[in-house]
Amino acid sequence: MINNVGGFDRLVRLALAAVLFYLGLGVYAGSALGMGLAVAGAIAAITGLLGFCGLYSLLGLNTHKVDQRPQA
Repeated sequence: MINNVGGFDRLVRLALAAVLFYLGLGVYAGSALGMGLAVAGAIAAITGLLGFCGLYSLLGLNTHKVDQRPQA
């Protein structure tokens, strides 16, 4: 797997995952909406931790900056 999710994007995904988990497991616990929010939070957390997003690769997006320093 090639990293295609950049640092800022990863932080946003992890913060969004925390909010979605809170809403899904706390506020809307036991409902279909709560389950959907928890699943969406899990997907955001996994993509944020791994640095790879399958949807980004399908769309050809890449927010990961590659170090461009010349090799010595």
